Amino acid sequence: MNSNIAIRAEGLGKRYKLGALGSQHNSLRDALQAAFRPKKASGPTEFWALKDASFEIKRGENVGIVGLNGAGKSTLLKTLSQIVTPTTGKAEITGRLGALLEVGTGFHRELTGRENVFLYGSILGMSRAEVATKFDQIIAFSEIEKFIDTPVKRYSSGMYVRLAFAVAANLDPDILLLDEVLAVGDLGFQKKCIDFTRSLERRGSTILFVSHNMFSIKSMCPRVIYLRKGEIVFDGPTDEGLKLYEADSRLAQAPWYRHEGLEPPAVSIIDVKLMDEAGAEKSVFNFGERMRVRFRYRTTRPIERPEIRVGFDRADEVHCCTFSTFDDNIDIPMIDGEGELELTTAPINMVADQYMVTFNIRERTHQLCGQLGGTFHVRHPLFISHSYGVFHQPGQWKVNTRDQQAPQLVVNGRDR
Repeated sequence: MNSNIAIRAEGLGKRYKLGALGSQHNSLRDALQAAFRPKKASGPTEFWALKDASFEIKRGENVGIVGLNGAGKSTLLKTLSQIVTPTTGKAEITGRLGALLEVGTGFHRELTGRENVFLYGSILGMSRAEVATKFDQIIAFSEIEKFIDTPVKRYSSGMYVRLAFAVAANLDPDILLLDEVLAVGDLGFQKKCIDFTRSLERRGSTILFVSHNMFSIKSMCPRVIYLRKGEIVFDGPTDEGLKLYEADSRLAQAPWYRHEGLEPPAVSIIDVKLMDEAGAEKSVFNFGERMRVRFRYRTTRPIERPEIRVGFDRADEVHCCTFSTFDDNIDIPMIDGEGELELTTAPINMVADQYMVTFNIRERTHQLCGQLGGTFHVRHPLFISHSYGVFHQPGQWKVNTRDQQAPQLVVNGRDR
């Protein structure tokens, strides 16, 4: 392989069988239950989580792996890290590889944090002596020193990530694979991890980064590989790839929502329009402008007294606001079949940035629907996110200087 190539994939594919576990009987009772269980209609018995993936990644490249839920992103990284054996094709890796694929991978729940540092270090290819030499800096990086002798089964997901990332960071990897793990830690630790990955980049390391956070992808990766249903449909500049992702994510399942069961969801959003007050469709709104969100739904059964929520999330997944029929005292006795709802927002006072519309429909306390409704931009020449946070509203100021006898009240720049 060319010495300038860190990763080469040729025709990588991973096929899984469906229903394999259901055909295994561990006892006479299992066999009898299976014999009398109603037969289901025949259907596909396997699916390809990854199919014919071929690409090369040069040393020192930062590459984002993007796609909707179930697109094959995690399968790709697990295959590259040799956790999963490919069904077809092969991958060649040149250099020392560190991988953070999911919370707790490589940890044993019954062992303490200290013991897991050595266990996970050995899995990543570090010798016991190397882990011992770096142990203090690993613990300092993780910031969980007082819990290091506690069994990790008592750790929060954030503590898992802190410790796992600290071990992987001190591996001094030539190649680092990150699969959405930074979404678990707090903002301070996320920044610490991003700063670390940037230091790896400056040292010439190669980074593959899976995330639903398009802001992080855009800021870290000049190149993206976009997966759709297990296949690579785009490999190139990040801006172009993210346009495809945004188009595909319209009405897709939200990353934070998990539909349980094989049956279709009880309710789905089937169409959405973002409009100004006059009813013209648009994707760029001026600061202070009202938005009309018109959307159609379809149910598979009657839903009594649903709560309809429409949310706005910033591009970095910071949740900015939620509009709720319950909170606005809108009583909807029932929705059944197809119908249409429309929300008119208050004047938008979120600062200039890109945002995603989200839908969440609940019946009592049970979530029935979580979907993405497309992106829009807020425009303002001054109020931009890196200077003003999430929103901006005028305040009332009292100015009392030495040469004034009485305080002067100034509202919106005008004396009152």
